[in-house]
Amino acid sequence: MAKDTVFNKKTTLNAKGKPIDLSTPKVMGIINLTPDSFYALSRQPAINDALKQAENMLAEGAAILDLGAYSSRPGAQDVSAQEETDRLLPVITALANRFPDAVLSVDTFRASVAEAAVKAGAHIINDISGGQLDEDMFTTVARLQVPYILMHMKGNPKTMSSLAVYDDVFTEVFDYFVERYARLKKLGVKDVILDPGFGFAKKPEHGYALLNRMDEFTQLGLPILTGVSRKKMIYNLLDIKPDDALNGTTVLNTVALGKGADILRVHDVKPAAEAVKLMNFLRTNR
Repeated sequence: MAKDTVFNKKTTLNAKGKPIDLSTPKVMGIINLTPDSFYALSRQPAINDALKQAENMLAEGAAILDLGAYSSRPGAQDVSAQEETDRLLPVITALANRFPDAVLSVDTFRASVAEAAVKAGAHIINDISGGQLDEDMFTTVARLQVPYILMHMKGNPKTMSSLAVYDDVFTEVFDYFVERYARLKKLGVKDVILDPGFGFAKKPEHGYALLNRMDEFTQLGLPILTGVSRKKMIYNLLDIKPDDALNGTTVLNTVALGKGADILRVHDVKPAAEAVKLMNFLRTNR
């Protein structure tokens, strides 16, 4: 059906009254309010440090800031919903006051945390579990009427590494998106972004298989977020550390843009923004 083709892909989001135009891809900057996220330089648990990082990212071209207070890396320490909320809310409030025009995303799989964050000033919910780890998430998103990032993952952060088994990773992720999006649409959720979940219950070869066919996700007519920044699929293949994986990240972000990515979720905003600018210029000067 024509409505499901790339030609009718959704290009605008309504983030609590803040329009996001995806006709040109956008950069989402990662701010981790945790002491144990896998990339050490992304950890900004102190409010002043988070504000400084946000200021730098916005100046470098970030359109969205993604705030996370629960590390999803394998082996990370579990934290309660209360502790996650306590880490998030003061920073959201501070960012909303300092940068009132900024679009804030909250990276959480808990409905109660998501709702508290949106009430405090966040505009987007970024759920690594696609609603699988909290049965109240989809109804909460529908009630709040904010954009929702639907990511593919198996299991949870503690079990996902053991579940990276697929007959056909692309088909399984595609079918997952179809099923989960149908539920969201039925509940009245208007703005959904798809995230293939690179590194979540996926070996590096699964990530590259998904990246190779990422343009096929555009059949669903929804924006696509790519999050490969400094991940294992880069640093393991290159036999380096996450600290040295910026060049590889930029290469894969550029490939993702060529495959239809609408949002790049990154630790390093300036290189990603430059990739967007160059790829956009290339597209418009054929």
